Amino acid sequence: MTSEGYSGVTTGTVATACSLAAIDAILDSPDIVCVNVETPKKSLDILIDECHKLSDNSACAVAHKNPYNDPDVTVNLAIVAHVELIDFDGEKVIITGGEGVGIITKPGLQIPVGDYAINPVPRKMIKKNLEDKVPNGKSAKVTISIPKGREIAKKTMNPKLGIIDGISVLGTTGIARSMSSEAYKNSIVTQIDVAIASNLDDLVFVPGNIGEKLALKRLDVTKEQIIQTGNYVGFMFEEAKKRGIDKFTFFGHIGKLIKVAGGIFNTKHAVADGRREIMITHAGICGAEKETLLKLYDSATTDDMMDILNEINLQREVVNSIATAIKQRCMQRFELDLDVILVDMEGNYLNDNMERFL
Repeated sequence: MTSEGYSGVTTGTVATACSLAAIDAILDSPDIVCVNVETPKKSLDILIDECHKLSDNSACAVAHKNPYNDPDVTVNLAIVAHVELIDFDGEKVIITGGEGVGIITKPGLQIPVGDYAINPVPRKMIKKNLEDKVPNGKSAKVTISIPKGREIAKKTMNPKLGIIDGISVLGTTGIARSMSSEAYKNSIVTQIDVAIASNLDDLVFVPGNIGEKLALKRLDVTKEQIIQTGNYVGFMFEEAKKRGIDKFTFFGHIGKLIKVAGGIFNTKHAVADGRREIMITHAGICGAEKETLLKLYDSATTDDMMDILNEINLQREVVNSIATAIKQRCMQRFELDLDVILVDMEGNYLNDNMERFL
């Protein structure tokens, strides 16, 4: 597989390559080890692991996603395409899913409920690459399967989005960029679309899995009402606002949410921290002495800072001040009216100036 100019390929590109190899095998192309796939960006040579002609009208091919510099759970995953030539059935290329490809069960996604989670761009790629090869009077029925898809799906957001029994076949350009924040953002924003399509109210935004578990433990909400932002808090809030969501609850551990009080809307540690500086500022506003501020400055975690403030009976006042600052920052930047709930690792409320769940 050529690697010039990109880091990897999408599941959609691999599925297209397998489909192309399978139809070539039906049309009597021997010893297929590589195919050339047209993606929305460029032509790519994709290696094929196996390709077998099963009958005069059917064949299957297998390929996998090569490793590249990205924490992608689908790297090295085998993808299979089975192609069968049938009498013309309205379309030259008919695409469906098999084992390990997820099925849509909730509205709000790009694919309708009940269909296989093969996204629009991969569908277009398969059709574009195969249509000219399909003989007159025939249709090519393409079935994409991913043998380990059910297992891998547990490590993705698919279960939360109502995509069951497997992973999605994805890709917008055919090329998987290393450490692509765009791909991750595209995946997490779909949570908002699903919630809107399901007419859910009282949404709760949390940083991640820990926040979700604590929210389910402490709040009277369902999993469907919880939206994970990851580190992209600002992006998710902006997308919520664009979709007409003006008010929701922002819930999570103080060590993560405190950054927003300082105007840090990408909470990844490598991007920005500022936790102790923000804590010291609000402690000072609330009347903490210099000795306390120095202790806070030398603290390694926000939990340690909470203990220090608790010793001087200032914890609740300081955390209320931080929660208010988070609300103000979000109102200034996004015109969002948030109910902010800050908790410790056990889910205990640290502030009491929230409107809900008291």
